[in-house]
Amino acid sequence: MDWSDVRIFLAIARTGSLSAAARQAGQTQPTMGRRLRALEEATGQVLFQRTADGFILTDEGSAVLAHAERMEEDALAFERSLAGKERQLTGVLRVSSSDWFGVHVLTPVFAEFLKMHPGVSIELVTDSRRLSLARREADLLFRITPFDEADVIQRKFIHMDYALYGLVGGPPPRAGDGKGYGLVTMDSAFGTLPDVAWVRRMLPNAHVAFGSNNRDAQARMCAQGAGLAVLPCPLGDATPGIDRIDLGEAPPGRDVWFGYHRDLRRLARLRALLDLIIERLANS
Repeated sequence: MDWSDVRIFLAIARTGSLSAAARQAGQTQPTMGRRLRALEEATGQVLFQRTADGFILTDEGSAVLAHAERMEEDALAFERSLAGKERQLTGVLRVSSSDWFGVHVLTPVFAEFLKMHPGVSIELVTDSRRLSLARREADLLFRITPFDEADVIQRKFIHMDYALYGLVGGPPPRAGDGKGYGLVTMDSAFGTLPDVAWVRRMLPNAHVAFGSNNRDAQARMCAQGAGLAVLPCPLGDATPGIDRIDLGEAPPGRDVWFGYHRDLRRLARLRALLDLIIERLANS
């Protein structure tokens, strides 16, 4: 017996006609008649007496009605239970990203999400190591390279623009020179990154004053006047005291990917968080 046919039966029993039941159920009258016949064939009983005044329950139909109403009550309770769980998500989500991306891009969205779903707890791990989704070291990862691990669902999330920054009001350097200027850049272990190669090409005579693998530290040193820095725009624009410098060519940006294990694709709290992140960031 198909539950959708039982719903048709209830609509006809309550309205007394196929046309009224069809309007209530959002179906056509022929469809209602066909579904009723299917239910009667499934039960082996005539459930309605067809009269000039409409459809009247037979004795068998009256007996079925009580069971059908209990089925409806259980189905509605099931729907309410699921809806309630969606509204009141619970549990822990472990998210990993680079330090500056977690602080300046993700945490504002996290704060909004936790107001909507106070039963959820988020752990943010800012780590340059590649954490394992398979070992549940993280539920959701953000990084600047695609994933090659098996069973990872991934998506290219956003393209992050970078810019050259210096003190507000400071004299801008000339492209192709940079003599007398210091650079705040990545440490030697990350010296092959595209933005490092770009600033060395654009300002070949500048000297490295400070190196760090921490972008927040770079932004802070730039604001202290230690030198010019190539920074992700969300970080650089949010740092007081520094401003973008135009050398006629923008530094290379980076794509940001997110990934999660295939086994978590139906995890409601993860889906809800991703929906909000995409709405707030990818579509902005």
